[in-house]
Amino acid sequence: MPANIIPSQYLDLLERPLLAILATVMPDGSPQATPLWFDFDGQYIRVNSAKGRVKDRNMRRDPRVAFVIVDDRTPYRYIQIRGRVVEIIEGDIARLHINELSRRYTGQDWESPADEERVIYCIRPERVSAMG
Repeated sequence: MPANIIPSQYLDLLERPLLAILATVMPDGSPQATPLWFDFDGQYIRVNSAKGRVKDRNMRRDPRVAFVIVDDRTPYRYIQIRGRVVEIIEGDIARLHINELSRRYTGQDWESPADEERVIYCIRPERVSAMG
């Protein structure tokens, strides 16, 4: 599905440093939701996590996700994006990415244990709904 699936009037929600809620699927089929940082490279929504966390295990097992971003200026304006994790990136690139996200949201580098393994999940948008 092309990246232009995102309506232009909602692109600001992907460009601003807003928290998003990521929903993944648990092994029993129930939803699991996590607020998190993200970025959008024009094609993929990218999120970052430590390897071994619940969302990491869920996305490796089942790549289907939903992503909701609420406008902090107008709370009834939001975008919901359903899609799939199409690429998982580990290693130094993932550690650099969490620093980029941390600077985007806090202005500072991310401080994490040296042995923590970071992972980037590239999510391809497949369906979008929006309000406001």
